[in-house]
Amino acid sequence: MTFRTFLLGCMLAAGLPGLAQTRPVPVAVAAAGDLRGVLEELRQGFEAAHPQIQLQLSFGASGSLAAQIQQGAPFDLFLSADEGFPQQLQKQGLALAPFPYATGSLVLWVRRDLGLDPARDGWQVLSSPAVRKIATANPRTAPYGRAAEAALRQAGIYERVQPRLVFADNIAQAAQFLQAGTAEAGLVSFTQADNPALRLLGNLWQIPAGAYPPLRQAGVILKRSTCVDQAQAFQAYLTGPEGQAVLARRGYGRP
Repeated sequence: MTFRTFLLGCMLAAGLPGLAQTRPVPVAVAAAGDLRGVLEELRQGFEAAHPQIQLQLSFGASGSLAAQIQQGAPFDLFLSADEGFPQQLQKQGLALAPFPYATGSLVLWVRRDLGLDPARDGWQVLSSPAVRKIATANPRTAPYGRAAEAALRQAGIYERVQPRLVFADNIAQAAQFLQAGTAEAGLVSFTQADNPALRLLGNLWQIPAGAYPPLRQAGVILKRSTCVDQAQAFQAYLTGPEGQAVLARRGYGRP
């Protein structure tokens, strides 16, 4: 028996104390629905560069996630679709200083088989009787939903289309409504509308940025976290060259 074999046997008998130290440290990330897909890509790059850290992702509406955090949910890092919820958590003493990481954009998506082209006709496509349901996120809990409502009001058509609005819990679920055919049109994030399935099924129009309040997206590390150093490592990756390159490729603007 070699010394190495003997040492491994001792570690196994003692409950693997040496091997346990090599397990990745889990970092629980609560993320806005618009980040579904892009954050999974970011995780792959980050974990390849930091094998000692493992990101555990949970997605939802920013307001719902903030409420969960206020109620004690054990997240380490919160990535919101706006600046307001992170600032609120900081003021309540639950989080460190917020950090901006991206600027989002809103699009109008319409099923292609309706023969409508929002890139050509803009808001006029919503006047078509073929558009019976319009999906977006709940404006009470989702920043993209608030942006959608603001854009419709700015266009002067909110009251006209309100009876046809279908609200999802978050913007990723609103995109799922479009893919499933629950709605013929929707106001969703560019990132969600730009996925291959929705590109195949529909046409989109990027709504002018001045039509809604800027979607400045920010994150915070929670004070209750037991792995602040690891969460800060992901913050640095997200706001650094590698993370920003992925976000830009997925349609986000710089913070």
